[in-house]
Amino acid sequence: MSETVTIDVEMLYGKAEGHNARIEELREYEAKALELAGQGNDIILTGAGPVWLYLRIAHALHGKARKLLYASPVTGELVIYDHNPF
Repeated sequence: MSETVTIDVEMLYGKAEGHNARIEELREYEAKALELAGQGNDIILTGAGPVWLYLRIAHALHGKARKLLYASPVTGELVIYDHNPF
C-alpha cells in the first residue's frame, strides 16, 4: 500500500540554515529526495527552490513515485504525473 510523502525542496538544500541551492550539490539533493520518497508512493514536492532543482528531482523520482504532485499556496496541488493504473 502506498503512502503520501511530502518533500520540501527547501530542506534538501538547507534554506533554513541560510544555504542556497547549488548545482554542484545536485547529486546530493537527488539522493536525499530518493531516500525520502521510498518506492511506489505518492510524492508531493513543495517549498521554495529553483526551477532546475524541481525539474531534476521530478526526473529522479520518475519510476520510483506512483504519483508526483507539486503544491504551493497559490496553486494548491497540481498533478505532474500519475502512474496509478486504477
